[in-house]
Formats: sequence, structure tokens, C-alpha cells
Amino acid sequence: MDDTLEKKTCTCKTGLSRRSFFTSVGMGAVALAAAKPVHSQEKPQVMEPDSTEKIRLIVNGREHRILVEPRWTLLFVLREKLGLTGTKMGCERGECGACTVLINDIPQYSCLKLAVEAEGYEITTLEGLMNGENLGPVQQAFLEKDAYQCGYCTPGQIMAVEGLLRQNASPTMDQIKRGVSGNLCRCGAYKNIFDAANLAAKLKAGGG
Repeated sequence: MDDTLEKKTCTCKTGLSRRSFFTSVGMGAVALAAAKPVHSQEKPQVMEPDSTEKIRLIVNGREHRILVEPRWTLLFVLREKLGLTGTKMGCERGECGACTVLINDIPQYSCLKLAVEAEGYEITTLEGLMNGENLGPVQQAFLEKDAYQCGYCTPGQIMAVEGLLRQNASPTMDQIKRGVSGNLCRCGAYKNIFDAANLAAKLKAGGG
């Protein structure tokens, strides 16, 4: 090796050479690895694929006691076990918002919520906004403002607006836009969705 390369060391005030620096860093990493093993010695808990658990779900004011597998999402249980198909299955990874429901009045993606996690909470779906055979205020506003095209995202949009209005009865347009920002519309009907949310606030305020 060329001697000139060996002599190119740091001449800073600390007197720490480049080689010494990397040596000390390497020794520190080894010490850290020895003090804290990367792999845990505990074996992960494994659930049987066909195991079931009885849970109590409160959906639209009605109590349901059902057997579920621990891996089932709330979306799956609502649609496939309770028949509440107003909640739509979209991306199933928390990106589109089609599966939005209210959990204790807060909009949440039901595809990211396990059914067992929702036990004991008040769950509201699109069907729960109906007054008998009559549309709720938010549903009526979406109809009047033509706030949909293909309609697939509409249930999630409605639930997002409903959740917003339960927290803020008179939102500004900027607050409305933020309130539905987690719901995607492939058709691009956002202007009408915003207008529908604005109308829904007025309908609710007027007792509609």
C-alpha cells in the first residue's frame, strides 16, 4: 500500500484519526448489539386460523352478538355477517374511504378496524342515517346537489360529512374540504360534494 495514503489522517484538535474514528464506531455498534439482542427470544402468539370469538357489536343502535374470527375486519363483518352493504369495499388498505363508518361519532375506515376492536362502541353505518324510509339530512343534500356520478364512493363521503357535522354543526368551506379529504372520488365530483356538505349543515340546523 502507498505510504502516503497511510499518513493521511485527521490533524484536527481532537487528535482523532479517521481510522480511529471508524474503529470506535464499530466497537460501539458491537457493544450495542451485545447489550440488546436484535431477535427476541419470546415466541410470537399464534392463533388457529379457524378460531372464533363471541363479541358484542352495537350497530345503528341495535345490539348484535356474533361469532367472529380475530382476523376479520369490521368492514367484512358489517357486509358479510350483518348484511349492511351500504358500507362499500374499496381499496381495503385505508386509502379510498369508501368503507367509512362512524365509531362513537368519529369517521373511521372500517377496513382498518378489526371487528374485535370495535366491541362495545357505537357504530353507525349509512343505513343508520335513515329515518324509517326517509333519507337523513346529509343523504338528502347529496341527492339535491347531485354529489355523485358512479356513486361508489358516495356512502363513505356521506359518512365523512355526517361525522364532520356531528363535531362541527356549521363548518366553513375549508373545514368541509378537510373533513372529506380522506375520501377519494374517482369521478372528481368534489365541488358538488362540498356543496352538499354545506347544504346538509343548513338542513340539520333547520331540523331537516
